[in-house]
Amino acid sequence: MNSGERGLLLFVRMLRYRVALMLWLFMLLGAAMHGGLARFRWTYLVAGLALAFAYVAATTVNDIADEGIDRLNHPRDPGRPLVSGDASVRDLRLLHRAAIAGALACGAALGPAALLLAVLSVLIGRAYSMPPLRISYRTYAAPAVLGVAYVLVPYALGVVAAAGTPGRADAVLAAGLYALFLARINLKDFRDREGDARFGRPTLLLRYGKTATCALSACALLLGDVLLVTAVRPGAGVALLLQLFVAAIVWELRALWHAPAGRDEQIAIGAGARMGNGLLLGVLGCLVLRGQGAPGTDQALFLLALTAAFGTGFWALAARPDQVVIGYKG
Repeated sequence: MNSGERGLLLFVRMLRYRVALMLWLFMLLGAAMHGGLARFRWTYLVAGLALAFAYVAATTVNDIADEGIDRLNHPRDPGRPLVSGDASVRDLRLLHRAAIAGALACGAALGPAALLLAVLSVLIGRAYSMPPLRISYRTYAAPAVLGVAYVLVPYALGVVAAAGTPGRADAVLAAGLYALFLARINLKDFRDREGDARFGRPTLLLRYGKTATCALSACALLLGDVLLVTAVRPGAGVALLLQLFVAAIVWELRALWHAPAGRDEQIAIGAGARMGNGLLLGVLGCLVLRGQGAPGTDQALFLLALTAAFGTGFWALAARPDQVVIGYKG
């Protein structure tokens, strides 16, 4: 395998696909709010590449900074090649520089606004992991800043890619998505509890405990739900079906609160995360259908089918919890 092939393979491994898919989903939501998914635009591809490059720039520098923590939290994770010995610090630094160049090049191709967003994403990635700020060690700033890089930047890139003009509805929807992300990202601390405690990372979970963490996630979830419905303004049937996803997530938050530390916690988090994905996909699908002029009944039928699919998966995973853990940790 030559150096180019090794570099590409390393790029793919550092582009942890579950998070990358979430970034692209937020981008598509931004485009869909402006009817931008009615036809293909090359700008979607460039914006997606900008996000991919910026995310790899963040993961490479984070893996270098958190090598010790990752050896405790992710000792067998194939997405951590530095820990597994498949890549060196030099390899990650080279990929980091190349990813920054790629993010900036893609941003520049989309125009000044996208370039500024790419620069912001890259700067957050470095500030999150590296001194002097090292935001990952700041209890309140860490999730808040990650929300900017993982939600607001992708959403704004989607609006830019669709050639849309941001408005009040964008602000409300972006705020709702941001709140939903906060509800989810705070739960990551359960998985990383051992390494965070060993290395003195003052996460919300370690500082205030399980009850406060679950309560904050629940409040953020409900706030995000209200803002999302306010921005999208779905019909009554669609709104009711969306609430089924929210109810399932609340149920799993309750299960997490009662679960003993360890495997049972990961089961609850994983199942709740999947239903969160279903919620966002449902909103995206309805926005796309609305942009195509589909009536409310068609949107409700689409969401009913999606709800049935995710609901079936939800109960199947409850019966086979080992798959929830695998999906969440991947």
